[in-house]
Amino acid sequence: MTLNELPIGSSCLVKKINGEGKIRRRIFDMGITPGAEIYLRKKAPLGDPLEVTLRGYELTLRKSEASFVEVEEEKGDAQ
Repeated sequence: MTLNELPIGSSCLVKKINGEGKIRRRIFDMGITPGAEIYLRKKAPLGDPLEVTLRGYELTLRKSEASFVEVEEEKGDAQ
């Protein structure tokens, strides 16, 4: 599953960052690294952009950027 497929209000762990070059570097520079925990706060009405909480701060991502982030949804989320 990728980050852009995650349901609103769910938490996940980053498993892998796909892509190459500039996009991969941009994702890493935002703090999205394997093992990081992400909480999907909300999505814009048309699904783009996404707002997530990561490492204690809020981050807005384009849907295209989020599609490069492979995640594993954590079970039992009720935030």
